[in-house]
Amino acid sequence: MSERRDERPHHVPFFDLREQMEAIRPAIRDALDGVLDDGGFTNGPAVAAFEQRFAAYCQVPHCIAVNNGTSALHLALGCFGVGSGDEVITVSMSFIATAWPILYAGATPVFVDVSADRFTMDPKALERAITPRTKAIIVVHLYGQMADMDPILALGRAHGVPVIEDCAQAHGAEYKGRRAGSMGALGCFSFYPSKNLGAYGEGGAVTTHDPEMAERCRRVRNQGQKERYLHTDIGYNFRMNSFQGAILSVKLAHLERWTTRRNELAREYDRALEGAPVVAPAPCPDGRHAYHLYVIRHEHRDELRAAMLEAGVETAVHYPLPIHRQPVFEGRGYPAGSLPVTEAIARTCISLPLYPEAPSRDVARVVESIRLARTPSRSG
Repeated sequence: MSERRDERPHHVPFFDLREQMEAIRPAIRDALDGVLDDGGFTNGPAVAAFEQRFAAYCQVPHCIAVNNGTSALHLALGCFGVGSGDEVITVSMSFIATAWPILYAGATPVFVDVSADRFTMDPKALERAITPRTKAIIVVHLYGQMADMDPILALGRAHGVPVIEDCAQAHGAEYKGRRAGSMGALGCFSFYPSKNLGAYGEGGAVTTHDPEMAERCRRVRNQGQKERYLHTDIGYNFRMNSFQGAILSVKLAHLERWTTRRNELAREYDRALEGAPVVAPAPCPDGRHAYHLYVIRHEHRDELRAAMLEAGVETAVHYPLPIHRQPVFEGRGYPAGSLPVTEAIARTCISLPLYPEAPSRDVARVVESIRLARTPSRSG
């Protein structure tokens, strides 16, 4: 009797942390034991050590670790006294957490469109949106691609408006030799587990060159305390869990290698997708893409994703409904069509599997599933 052949396709996960975790498990255990030994479970020595290392990595003198990326943005807006009657300009092509702190402050989010090549804030759209009520600009480095920072920073200086970087997807990304989080007045990071530098839980950080803003962030994250039991500011409990600080220090030592591998996989995708019926992402023109996500476009996104899943390939969508079209923003003056580039990207984008431990054979399998999929052809 002949052996039965397994006809099931090779499964390609969208994201898998297990191999990475196993490789660094001994170092993680040692780091966690260090926290157990010193007993500083919140804002302890492990957090301080990570702050010092991450500041150096981001090419800034100050890093303030917090409990998540949303809190980092909240702290950043507070540094500039953003409040009722103020406007904060940002993009809608992002996760909704970019907008929440604007609302927390009582300010009005002003959404501008993105460029079709970078998927990040269009400087011309930003210039048109600045008014006397503009109190801050939050620029988002999306999918690991840095925004075009020089014209954005120039506009901020010209109008006296601070620029805050949302770096939640851009750990290690670079723009003309400068790291994400080192160019604006403040940089805000998330260390959610799926990020390029992810905790095993929640985490975030603010980076800055300004010692006064750094000190303010340190007070406000810790119940507004200048010193123990002396409260000089309205404060919050935004402190980082020390176990997460310890984990992040271990993982930070590998971030450059992981970023290099992400770029290698992205180049493999670039080559393999030549002539495929999709729009591949434009190459980074002026720095280093961190490739948190490798995002293609196809006009019949849902049909293509279904065909790929049938072939054993997982994909994701970041993000199917932009912020300005979310139900919570209904009635705020952003009807369908108000941000046409953002809406076109949201309708057609597909995130392909890419993480540092992914084998090259997965890239070939993913692209094969795209080429074999029976869907109408490419988007524009």
